[in-house]
Amino acid sequence: MVNSIDSSTHASIYAHTFNSHSLNNLSQQDQQKIQELSSIDTKVRAHEMAHQAVGGQFAAAPSYTTTKGPDGKEYAVAGEVPIKIEKGNTPKETIANMQQIKAAALAPSDPSPQDLKVAQTADMIAAKAAQEQHKQDQNGQDQNGQDQNPTSQQTMGIDTYA
Repeated sequence: MVNSIDSSTHASIYAHTFNSHSLNNLSQQDQQKIQELSSIDTKVRAHEMAHQAVGGQFAAAPSYTTTKGPDGKEYAVAGEVPIKIEKGNTPKETIANMQQIKAAALAPSDPSPQDLKVAQTADMIAAKAAQEQHKQDQNGQDQNGQDQNPTSQQTMGIDTYA
C-alpha cells in the first residue's frame, strides 16, 4: 500500500499538531488570556463589521488595533470604521443620508460613546435639513430649491444646511 499524503496535507497535519501541542505547553493563566483575547477580538470585529455593513457608501473599511497574545497571534482589541457624514444635494437627500449614517452608527448591539456622538450629529444635520425642506415647501419650491410659482416673491433667504 502506497502512502499518498501530499505535502500540503503533511504541512496541515504538522501545523495542527504544533498548535495543539504549543497550546498545551502554555500556563493556565496564558490559556485564559488567549480565551479572553479571542472573545474581545470576536466582539470588536463584529462591532466594526456591523458599522460597515449598514454604512454602505458612507462607511470605509474597518481598521483594528491589535495585541499579540501569549500564543504569538494578533488579536483585535479595538477598532474603528470611518463614517463620512455627507450632505445631499437637496434637503430630502440629506435627510436620507443622515438616516443611513445614524443607522450605521447604531448598528452594533453595543454602540460606543463615539457611535452615539455620530448618531447625534446625524440627527442634528437631518433636523436642520428638515427645517430647510419645510421652508422650501412653504415657499413653493421644488426639491432642488427652484421656485415652482414664478410669480411669487421670496422674502426669506434660504439658509445653507450644515
